[in-house]
Amino acid sequence: MNSQATAGARTARGAKAAANSPLQAGPILQWQAREIQPFGTIAPLPLGLDESVCRASAEALNQLVADTMTLRDMYKKHHWQVVGPTFYQLHLLFDKHYQEQAALVDELAERVQMLGAVSLAMAHDVAETTRIPRPPRGREDVPTQIGRLLQAHEMILEFARQSAHEAAERGDDGTNDLLASDVIRTNEQQVWFLAEHLVAQPLLPALPGHA
Repeated sequence: MNSQATAGARTARGAKAAANSPLQAGPILQWQAREIQPFGTIAPLPLGLDESVCRASAEALNQLVADTMTLRDMYKKHHWQVVGPTFYQLHLLFDKHYQEQAALVDELAERVQMLGAVSLAMAHDVAETTRIPRPPRGREDVPTQIGRLLQAHEMILEFARQSAHEAAERGDDGTNDLLASDVIRTNEQQVWFLAEHLVAQPLLPALPGHA
């Protein structure tokens, strides 16, 4: 008997035992997990979009899910590990951006599901899919932290603009709107807030009469 048949028999025994148990309020603990929709497939919904359109958009969105989750977690890493004279400001800014990226992850993943596809969700799947370089476990200085974040933002923005354009050409206005109105605008604003911290300005103003 193969493993799938064994799991099925175990599930059937669990269901039978639960049905015969006098304690109907007790939890059924013998159920075996099974996929009801494989990753990469489309469960057609009455959206007025061809299945090929939904599949193409879902693939692009899942790439953005993986990259956005990686950027989100990088923000939390830097939030915990930042040091230096700007610690307080960056500690708060990194966490604010983390929360905004977390909101984007939810919107992207839900759009995948709306298209009838399956969204990425687990860390190991994200790690296998993301294009963003992995930072070291240890702490880095502020310019390096910000540089990593800016690199990740640029990768996401380039792909999001391309994907938004392609979604519009396919007639997938919902995906185009999400990318243009939420993903691109949020990332552009975060880039602005980050990049200004790399401008070479002294912490204290120059004294009067001194160059």
